[in-house]
Amino acid sequence: MEKRDRYCYPAVLTYDGGSQIAVEFPDLGVATCGEDDADALASARELLGCVICGMEEDGEEIPAPSTLDSVELGEGERATLVDVFMPTVRLARSNKAVSRTVTIPAWLNALAVERGVNFSQTLQAALREQLGVA
Repeated sequence: MEKRDRYCYPAVLTYDGGSQIAVEFPDLGVATCGEDDADALASARELLGCVICGMEEDGEEIPAPSTLDSVELGEGERATLVDVFMPTVRLARSNKAVSRTVTIPAWLNALAVERGVNFSQTLQAALREQLGVA
């Protein structure tokens, strides 16, 4: 099975007047939600990446996406396209370590070594916080 770099699927956003917007991928049979449009679309993109990656790992056939204009909509619904860049998703699911060279002041290095700081863990924690990822 060929792994593509980018997938794009129609999603149905449902606005029911509640505090969350439901997002469903009719072609994949999965759904998520968000508190506003931006949050709903971010959740949709993350879900799409996870589902496609899981299908790839399991060797499942990835269905062809429907066209946007073929998606049936009900009251309070609208259709949009959601895309995902799979190389980023695949890398995020991998815990393969890479080596980075960093430069810090000598005094900071000495103090960190004296206090037994794990540089790798500290850098990872700081990068996660900076990037807003778990």
